[in-house]
Amino acid sequence: MKRFIAEAIGTFGLVFCGTGAIVINEVTQGAVTHPGVAVTFGLIVMAMIYAFGDISGAHINPAVTIAFAYAKKFPWKDVPLYIIAQLLGALLASGFVWMIFPEGETLGATIPQIEVWRVFIFEILLSFFLMVVIINVSTGSKEIGVIAGIAIGGVVLLEAMFAGPITGASMNPARSIAPALMSWNLQHLWVYIVAPIIGCLSAVMSCRLVKDDTCCETNC
Repeated sequence: MKRFIAEAIGTFGLVFCGTGAIVINEVTQGAVTHPGVAVTFGLIVMAMIYAFGDISGAHINPAVTIAFAYAKKFPWKDVPLYIIAQLLGALLASGFVWMIFPEGETLGATIPQIEVWRVFIFEILLSFFLMVVIINVSTGSKEIGVIAGIAIGGVVLLEAMFAGPITGASMNPARSIAPALMSWNLQHLWVYIVAPIIGCLSAVMSCRLVKDDTCCETNC
């Protein structure tokens, strides 16, 4: 139960701080700035890894949880409970953002700014690169010291910096589902659910191609 609570709190922190930064940037007419939003996402991911990495692994992302299970670094039986905890944490966070900033139109939802098929490919690639880093600096259930926090948070910051204005740089179904439901922007939500899962699973496959067959079960 402690692991599931940790996942809920970690995802809450990610969604509240990340989407909160987006909404605050909107209502203050750019006080946070886009780089500020990207840095917020990167730093909160880093902080949650340091806070909960040794408890739950700090997946805070359903696509990552599914990919770890596919890589045999996480038990499949715990996947549904992890995803439920992540979604609950994300929904609670979006609820607080809405309560504090009811004037926010999208509550930080990820909305395509170009053709949906291009956003779909973009999100697959973003999630692929994120998971490549995650699976190479983590053990699945516990993260490796300072390496994981800096590396994973840095990748999130980097991808949010250059891809945020185009796709929203979700890479995380829970991060997209919660604000989409709260603001009822559901039209393209499927993109931000399916693409991260495909991207993360592809990263596990690539690990198996470039390393030993057992790398994703032991030391990848």
